[in-house]
Amino acid sequence: MQLIEDLEGRLAREQSMFQAQLLREDIARLRKLLELTRSSQNAEELLKSGMRIGWTQGDARTQELREPLEAFLRAVFAADQALIVRTWEALHRARMERLLGCLSTPAPKPVA
Repeated sequence: MQLIEDLEGRLAREQSMFQAQLLREDIARLRKLLELTRSSQNAEELLKSGMRIGWTQGDARTQELREPLEAFLRAVFAADQALIVRTWEALHRARMERLLGCLSTPAPKPVA
C-alpha cells in the first residue's frame, strides 16, 4: 500500500517524538488492515473487522469516526490508491480533532 510507504518516509524525517509515535502506530494499524484486506471476502467483511483495530484508544470512540473510517476502508478494499490517500486524510483529520480535542482544556474564564 502506497500510503504505508508514504508514512514510513514521513517517519524517517519526523523531528517530533510525539508525531513519530503517532506515525508508528498508524503504520502498524495500516499493516494490520492490509492483512485483513487480504483475508476479507468482500467490503462488508472488511468494514466489520477493520473498524476494531485500535483507531481510538481501546476503540472506545471509534464509532465517532464511522463515516470517514468506512469511506477509508472501502477505498482500501477497492485498492484505489488515490482514493485511499484522500479518505485517509479525512479520517486522520477527524481522528486528530476527536483525540486532541478531548485533551484540550477550556481557557479560564475571566473573573468578574
